[in-house]
Amino acid sequence: MSRLFALPAGRRARWVIVAAWLAAMVVTFGANLPGRFADAENNESSSWLPGDAESTRALDATEQLTNGEQAGAVLVYRREGGLTAGDRERIRADVVELNRDVQGFDVPWRVQARSRDGTTVLVASSIRATGESDAIADPVQDVRDRVSTDDDTPAGDLQVKLTGAAGYSADAIKVFDQINGTLFGAAFLLVFVLLALIYRSPLLLWIPLISVGFAEMATRALGWALTEAGVTVNGQSSAILSVLVLGAGTDYALLLVARYREELRRHQSRTEAMERALRSAGPAIFASGLTVIAGLLCLSLAELNSTASLGPIGALGIAVAMVAMLTLLPALLVISPRRVFWPRIPRYGETGADETHGAWRAVAERVARSPRRVWMGALALLLVMAAGNAFYDSSLTSGNGFRGDVESVDGQELIARSFPQGANAPTEIVVPNPDLAPRVAAAVARAPGVAGVRPVARGEPGVLLDAILEEPPYSTAAFDLVPGIRDAAKGAGGDAVLVGGATAVEYDTRQSTIRDTRLIVPLTLLVVLLILIGLLRAVVAPLLLIGTVIVSFFAALGVGMVVFDLVFDFPGVEPSLPLYAFVFLVALGIDYNIFLMARVREETVHHGTRQGMLRGLAVTGGVITSAGIVLAGTFSVLAVLPLIFLTEIGFVIAFGVLLDTFVVRSILVPALVFDLGPPTWWPSTLAQSIERRRARGSAGSARAPTG
Repeated sequence: MSRLFALPAGRRARWVIVAAWLAAMVVTFGANLPGRFADAENNESSSWLPGDAESTRALDATEQLTNGEQAGAVLVYRREGGLTAGDRERIRADVVELNRDVQGFDVPWRVQARSRDGTTVLVASSIRATGESDAIADPVQDVRDRVSTDDDTPAGDLQVKLTGAAGYSADAIKVFDQINGTLFGAAFLLVFVLLALIYRSPLLLWIPLISVGFAEMATRALGWALTEAGVTVNGQSSAILSVLVLGAGTDYALLLVARYREELRRHQSRTEAMERALRSAGPAIFASGLTVIAGLLCLSLAELNSTASLGPIGALGIAVAMVAMLTLLPALLVISPRRVFWPRIPRYGETGADETHGAWRAVAERVARSPRRVWMGALALLLVMAAGNAFYDSSLTSGNGFRGDVESVDGQELIARSFPQGANAPTEIVVPNPDLAPRVAAAVARAPGVAGVRPVARGEPGVLLDAILEEPPYSTAAFDLVPGIRDAAKGAGGDAVLVGGATAVEYDTRQSTIRDTRLIVPLTLLVVLLILIGLLRAVVAPLLLIGTVIVSFFAALGVGMVVFDLVFDFPGVEPSLPLYAFVFLVALGIDYNIFLMARVREETVHHGTRQGMLRGLAVTGGVITSAGIVLAGTFSVLAVLPLIFLTEIGFVIAFGVLLDTFVVRSILVPALVFDLGPPTWWPSTLAQSIERRRARGSAGSARAPTG
């Protein structure tokens, strides 16, 4: 196995590997596969749901009744003191112009409702959703360019906003269309700056950057193939994918480059130095990658399509990044002369960072003086942070999930001043038996939170009713009304009646998220634990590592809840945030523990547990800290995107990674190992051999260092 890891250092293999990656990039860009991947994104929320969800089945039935999936568009005309004669004339003229000149709307624009107070008129149409973003975004933008008023329009003047399902979809599409270029550019720039600060070399930093860039493009090319195979990819998972590849890829690069620099001081031949580096660091990188891949693949079992799709896409990104860092990066490094490290060129025979001195050796020795007091203090700090989870509030929805002003949200607020707040996105009810439609309508109209019910269409497979809710359709208060509406509808029309629409879609999404969290969290823990047991060939150490990462997760999430509520004043979090944060923090947080403990085990074989931890932390402290800073930085870039959910997940993961790096891996884990001693490696033969050496040492005949 070690010979396989060392293959890229071979005199011929290195050139073959570089040529193969260059050929792959030529094919990737020649076929515009990254562009195809972006075009294949599906950001319609209904497409994320499982096929057996009631709102999904209701959507299928509604499409038959309305000749395809329709996204309602609602123009809101409002003047605070009452519409004038000129306003009414403008509305009539706008309707004529929109019906004559604007393409893409399947239903003619018409006045849908007038408020009793005379301040507001709603003009409605709809767009057939084809799955193509442009089919919604372009017509909506055309209408907005023609009739919408500016955000700074005085309240006393006429205000015109386009909202409804089409408006919300267009605003989401606009955000997601900006994600790929904006996010990758910002993340790549940040990685460039961090590598420049870490390496302080104008030449060396380009080799990891090139390798990571190639991995990113290869991932998008292969990601397009996954979409062709039926995997759903949305803008959210695409954004996370970019961060994963850049962050994890750079982490692996830092680990390999550090070990290569170390070996260059011990070997005159670059080939021999790289072979030794790959044989020692390669298994740790491979195990780390497998751990993250396994954790992400657990998401594939999710009921929610948007969550399930992130599993294979994210795992693909980690796999490609890992392969690139174990093939392309070492090939480029060993081809390059030592001068690529200028101005800090590692010379054969000189001293450098080793196991016996340095800042991290001092940290390790300080922890070792009183390990029990240290780990108890660190654990208490993490538990205090975890108490912040008392601020948890799952009120973030697609209706309040944008940062800054968004026209669809502004339009909803205008509607709410004069109409039932659900007027722009009705809850859809499909009644298979037309004879029962009046009974169903009457029953639903009496359900709590329903302002009214109206028939919309009739045909195969039944009658379509629209229920107007009193609450905003994209609010948790509206989601809570869905079970009551379903009970009323089915009680009057039988179990075949289906309740769907935007509000029901979000309700079903949340229910699926709860189920997914209960399944995936313990499964991820089990999978990661088994991988650690196989890597460390022990049971106690993996249990310690898993336990520390779990506590770290709750601490990071707790700090996030406090910051989101008291500092940023966000409306809440999405129910999926804890699941995403857990999977990423457990998988990625274990990475640093793997890097540390793999080296500690290697040192323990020769020096015993105590010296193994001292030496392991001393030699890995700098590179793992740098890796943690890079990964946290790349996830923090998610904050540049105008979606609260991505800002929140970026913050929680970035903070959690830093917590793992500076507290868990640097203090808590070493303190626990120092306190526990050789039993850390139970039941492996390593623990037994340490005990035997200790016994011989106590008898006065030991030659090797004790545990």
